[in-house]
Amino acid sequence: MKLPEPMSWNRAEARTGKFDGRFILGVMTTGIYCLPSCAARPPKPENVRLFITETEAKAAGLRACKRCRPDLYYRGEDENISLFNGLAARVESSPEVFGDASALSRSAGVSLTKLGDLFRDHAHLAPVAWLRRMRVRRAADDLLTGRARIAEVGFGAGFESESVFHRQFLAQMRMTPGAYRALEGAQVFLLHLPVAYRPKEILAYHARDPLAVSERSEGNRIWKALHTEDDPVVLEIAIEPGQAWVKVHARGKIGRTSMAALHGAALKILSLTHDVATFETRYPEFVKARRGLRMPLLPTGFDALCWGIIGQQINVTFASSLRREMVELAGEKIGDMRTHPTPDRVANIDMGALTARRYSRSKASYLLDAAAAVASGRLKVENLSEGSAIAAEKMLTGQRGIGTWTARYVLMRGGFGDAAPVGDSALATALQRLHKLPERPDAEQTARLLSVFAPYRSLATMHLWTSLKEAS
Repeated sequence: MKLPEPMSWNRAEARTGKFDGRFILGVMTTGIYCLPSCAARPPKPENVRLFITETEAKAAGLRACKRCRPDLYYRGEDENISLFNGLAARVESSPEVFGDASALSRSAGVSLTKLGDLFRDHAHLAPVAWLRRMRVRRAADDLLTGRARIAEVGFGAGFESESVFHRQFLAQMRMTPGAYRALEGAQVFLLHLPVAYRPKEILAYHARDPLAVSERSEGNRIWKALHTEDDPVVLEIAIEPGQAWVKVHARGKIGRTSMAALHGAALKILSLTHDVATFETRYPEFVKARRGLRMPLLPTGFDALCWGIIGQQINVTFASSLRREMVELAGEKIGDMRTHPTPDRVANIDMGALTARRYSRSKASYLLDAAAAVASGRLKVENLSEGSAIAAEKMLTGQRGIGTWTARYVLMRGGFGDAAPVGDSALATALQRLHKLPERPDAEQTARLLSVFAPYRSLATMHLWTSLKEAS
């Protein structure tokens, strides 16, 4: 849907409600969003920005107008979560039935425009890109669990030809279907890297704590200790031009389910779950000094959740030391490393053990409560990016001690492409420098400034963070 230019539509018609539901008025000077039919005095055209969905307006840091109450008009948000989740369940069950976006819109009973809005808000992907991801995921499961020929697996997942299946599987999984099937029993596997892959920040991210016991990086290598359902392992990843070799160090045999999880962990560690080309094409001036930059991801949702809670309102160095203390208290030892601890192990850490290691009582309490919620199944933090971003954020912020910054951090490090941790101090500083502002923007101003990068705010955040290091 193409938005009209601000104030180019007929205001008298708008007052009748003709445009309500088609777009939203964002008044950037007052920080509110309104229905086009709002009876308030019209703002100056240069202060108005139009949005397609209420989610976009909120993401830009705007509040609902108390006069026309667009929040009540759009309170079908929960219905949209149900609509998205229901469609996802149907596609997961039978991806071969859905040939294109039109098939998705017919199944959901909505227009193609509404379908695009739905997927942008909930999946942070276009419908067709999301459908490709679902097909590849189904094919990957069938490759490891079944014995059908590779071509039959592709057709069964809905791919129109064997060549398309190979090409799209390789693009997402960074290996061929045949190589993926051979993961079971493998100790080493190869990932194909995209053209112009930039490893610098990925390597640096895993070296940010030189004393870390759960991950480290030297030269072109990353080591990450991980828990699996079979045994603790250490992934050793060697990044070379055009490829990355992944070696699994384990004490015993690792089954196919664990190998699939380790493959997924390697993709996240190397930040290979998203393509950066579209973002770079759209914002060439913004990225020109940092082409190929990617947002480093964390291999598990619980790892991201712990980082988010521990890192609240403190600097990275102190957060790294606190996290290291937690890992040393509860992580399982393998060689000279320790895995990031499981939720039940963290939940069983004594409060006094954390406070004796410089945790505040509130931070320790939030961490232990969240770990207990994850361990019990009340808080489901794994594979969040496979579901609705809106539902995930609601779930996370419903947990004591988790606010918007922490929730967005978890979504961002977990793989959602349009999650920005508004309220982040470094992010605000970077925006202040980018726009030459007299003072750092607050959370609402940060959200407004970031809204121009939708639906790529996760990657934009990484560029802004990195720009601070370039300027220092």
